[in-house]
Amino acid sequence: MLRSDQYAAFDQALRCRNVILRTSAEQYRHAHELPRWYSELSGLTPRSAWTTGNDRTAFDRALRELGSGPAVLRDYTKSMKHYWHEAAFVPEVGDADGAWRVANRFHELRGEDMTGGFVVRQFENFLSAEVRTWWVDGRCRLIGPHPDTPEDMPATELDPTVVGHAIARLGLPFVTADFALRADGVWRLVELGDGQVSDRPKTIRPEALITIFHNGFRG
Repeated sequence: MLRSDQYAAFDQALRCRNVILRTSAEQYRHAHELPRWYSELSGLTPRSAWTTGNDRTAFDRALRELGSGPAVLRDYTKSMKHYWHEAAFVPEVGDADGAWRVANRFHELRGEDMTGGFVVRQFENFLSAEVRTWWVDGRCRLIGPHPDTPEDMPATELDPTVVGHAIARLGLPFVTADFALRADGVWRLVELGDGQVSDRPKTIRPEALITIFHNGFRG
């Protein structure tokens, strides 16, 4: 997974050779980093606040923006959900010292890969495994399981037309959007990502994915 600055350098190197990427560096960053896409998709996703850098004062300010209740911690591009209790879940954002301990552990685990700053997201109770949707030029081309749960698809089907207008408004050529079913039966956006660096679940054959996107990019 390339950082946005790495992708920008890649983009520039290719332009020097008269090669133009279909996804520009700015488009990549827009899909790759949560603060870039959040405002346009805020109605679909948990309420979030973030910092620039790893400063405690800025972190406390982000906690105050959320007010109270549990939250989930990540940076601009990635969470540490496999370290849920020590580096992802914040039981109460009003407990600033407790939240900071989680943030420190998150920072320790992410190390040099930490991107942008801390993102604190209001906790929502999801009842289903995530589904990964693949979008080409604002149109949903494929819905499948999330790579972390490749054998598990929710019993309730996601209707992409319900969220399609919001994804299309981003104007991005190739993205993935991960959704989960909330306890009240509403599909919620967990993550947006650039399609070039999104994992394929093992239960979807590479040939099937390539065919779908080849046809999609051709129109």
